[in-house]
Amino acid sequence: MAATTTVGTGKYTYEVDEDWAKLPEGWEMPAAAVYGDSKDRVYCFNRDPEHPVCIFDREGNFVSSWGAGLITFAHAIYLDTEDNVWLVDRNKHQVFKFTTEGKLLLTIGEEGFRSDTGVAPDDYSSTTWSSVTHSGPPFNMPAGIAINDAGEIFIADGYANARVHKFTSDGKHIMSWGDPGSGDGQFNLPHGVWIDKQGQVLVSDRENDRIQVFTQDGTFVKSWPTKLIGPALMYIDDEGIVYIPEHNGGMVSVLTSEGERLAQWGELKYRSCHGIWVDSHKDVYVVTPGDWGKGRRVVKYSRKG
Repeated sequence: MAATTTVGTGKYTYEVDEDWAKLPEGWEMPAAAVYGDSKDRVYCFNRDPEHPVCIFDREGNFVSSWGAGLITFAHAIYLDTEDNVWLVDRNKHQVFKFTTEGKLLLTIGEEGFRSDTGVAPDDYSSTTWSSVTHSGPPFNMPAGIAINDAGEIFIADGYANARVHKFTSDGKHIMSWGDPGSGDGQFNLPHGVWIDKQGQVLVSDRENDRIQVFTQDGTFVKSWPTKLIGPALMYIDDEGIVYIPEHNGGMVSVLTSEGERLAQWGELKYRSCHGIWVDSHKDVYVVTPGDWGKGRRVVKYSRKG
């Protein structure tokens, strides 16, 4: 058992539990992303083909799993207000909507179809973003997802594209925005996306080290003032507090709704921290590598501040 450690600052101080997830004997769970439902059950979307969705209670006790054979490359998970489970499969170029029991309700995207963005069709590396010469339609290695109050779907199509796509609640494409680059409204790997309380679209522009803010029709509003080292996926709680893993820096940042940093912890050895979720008790769950010499897992940070 790892020694108890504390991270964070002031109100945002947490006790770390690296051994939180209690898996069945012999199971592996190479974590990609994490989210929870209205009952504070925690869903880990991971890259084991036999159980890509593993569900736990808040204490880390294993509840169930599903999804065997359905997923090629787990990347992001999001649960909407009705507890539907949305999964982004990066390498299938598809987004799926499931019930909490794993019944498929909706598929967006055609399996294996890659839009023309200048990226070689056989390139599935994590550096494909640097080969994008122009934006394309959905999808080419999508990365993140968010849903607005009307049920419309926003997908960050990031690894081999440079766009955010907007869809109706039943998966019909409405519009897209973004081009490769580092100017306002341009992206170098749009990785995560969120709709804030003001209805603005926040995009983790990972390789430009920033959060960009847009209207829901893609009009650029601003970039946040705080530099983030490769922001990955994100979560905003009911108080408007923002939680972001800084993938390329190995850090986790807690920020205000305007992007002012409240707390930060981590170090470079945790590089590739990826997914994040916060439960109703304001405890934080982060997909991160660490000292155990293995790949990413879900680490729980119990709030003490």
